[in-house]
Amino acid sequence: MSNPTSPQKFPYVMDMAPGTYYWCACGGSKSQPFCDGSHKGTAFAPVKTEIAQAKKVAWCGCKHSKNGAFCDGSHARP
Repeated sequence: MSNPTSPQKFPYVMDMAPGTYYWCACGGSKSQPFCDGSHKGTAFAPVKTEIAQAKKVAWCGCKHSKNGAFCDGSHARP
């Protein structure tokens, strides 16, 4: 599998309403951190994420998190 593009080296911290979201795993979306279909024709697929209640979320911006769609600090590691 090829490596994703890293659109930024820090998380997208956002206040999120309850709902279903599709996090961009390829890094090519123009609607970061969410999928806009840019992955079509690649080995990547968006990550479906359910937010049960309103909360602040740190979505991964570097696309290398081991915690799925959520930031785990991977952007700060060499």
